[in-house]
Amino acid sequence: MYPPQLVAPMKAELVSAGFEDLATAEQVIDTMDNAEGTTLVVVNSVCGCAAGAARPGVLAALQRSEVKPDKLVTVFAGVDQDATAKMREYLLPYPPSSPSIGIFKDGELVHFIERHHIEGRSAQMIAQHLEMAFEEFCDEAKA
Repeated sequence: MYPPQLVAPMKAELVSAGFEDLATAEQVIDTMDNAEGTTLVVVNSVCGCAAGAARPGVLAALQRSEVKPDKLVTVFAGVDQDATAKMREYLLPYPPSSPSIGIFKDGELVHFIERHHIEGRSAQMIAQHLEMAFEEFCDEAKA
């Protein structure tokens, strides 16, 4: 477990952009079992690829894209262990991966970016990837 004061700024980076921080398994269940429309899930982490690519890429995609998910949620691996474990059940069949990014449509996982697709890539590349995914999965005109 990481100290809360260490991860507070990393959590705040997403929360200040409109993400709901799911800190308990019950919050994850309530959110995911009642999901309608599109939900963007970020499994946050303290690692460098989360700080350098995942979080900035997600934020840039949300800022630039005209098409956005209906709901934004995050769990923090290594901090909110029960919440993260429960979210990873929704992310199956993918193995545990942090950071990672998922898009759900009406509760069904439709797109997933694993850590190995984040590592070594720039925030710009992650943002472009997400913008295309938002266009494909979040645009109601195409649904």
